[in-house]
Amino acid sequence: MDKPVAESEITLEGIDLLSFYGVGNENIQLLRSAYPSVKLVARGSSIKASGDAETIARLEQIIEAMVREVRHQGRLPTERVREIVGRLQGGESPPSPERGHTILRTVSGQSVAPRTEGQRILAQAIESHDITFAVGPAGTGKTYTAVAFAVRALKERHIRKIILTRPAVEAGENLGFLPGDLKEKVAPYLRPLYDSLEEMLSAEKLQQLLEQNVIEIAPLAYMRGRTLNEAFIILDEAQNATRLQMKMFLTRFGHRSKIVITGDLSQIDLPRPEASGLLHAIQLLEGVAGIAVVRLGETDIVRHPLVSEIVRLYEADAQRNR
Repeated sequence: MDKPVAESEITLEGIDLLSFYGVGNENIQLLRSAYPSVKLVARGSSIKASGDAETIARLEQIIEAMVREVRHQGRLPTERVREIVGRLQGGESPPSPERGHTILRTVSGQSVAPRTEGQRILAQAIESHDITFAVGPAGTGKTYTAVAFAVRALKERHIRKIILTRPAVEAGENLGFLPGDLKEKVAPYLRPLYDSLEEMLSAEKLQQLLEQNVIEIAPLAYMRGRTLNEAFIILDEAQNATRLQMKMFLTRFGHRSKIVITGDLSQIDLPRPEASGLLHAIQLLEGVAGIAVVRLGETDIVRHPLVSEIVRLYEADAQRNR
């Protein structure tokens, strides 16, 4: 017996329609793909849907969640729509930005908050642990989340400085032949960290904090011999640190400090991947009180949807060639 056909018209009010629909109406196209049995017509601020009553009710919930997202976050990436649809198809309630854990707001006023379950677990780990390892593929928000917590801690005066470091594998940690001062030498390797900082601090404020050495950048090798007190330290691309470098870095840890170590174990650039200090540290330290290990996966990727598919295919190829 056919299900009775229901019709619904939803009016979109008080939001940016371009953000809601997405470039080329990609967000609406995603809804059509997810619910092919429903006829969906979107014109301006009106969306009309016809289909079976149960599916229409679910679509209304999704659209309401999308509207809330635009209203509170100022944008609606297609991957966020995928997450909302996936949750509802799995029988969960649609996520509400109002109940979300906002870490801080960017210079443009957008909320920085966990957008996947893995990111939520990572945020909780950083808040409740002194040392957090965040491992996972590109695009899962590891570095961005860590930088957001560092900036918040600085603004709230829980720390006195932020230290950003990365192993400069491409230069073999031998940076003397590069032109410029230390900051200029390592800038290319720390560009992703700069990109995150520039979203969360005004250009003027960021420059001021860099000049005052409140935000410090340095290659991993330059951490030797220091004790880092009252600091939020981020070690990025840690899969390329050797075991000795990782031990040296972890033993720099001082009072009232917090460390976040991020990396992707599928992207080890060392001559011997098994020598990765990140891999060894996780094996050695996981389970120690005060230390958290958070593993993010392709479902936590919040970049372009194709990134998730690229990661999935590369991981499948790696499994076949083992």
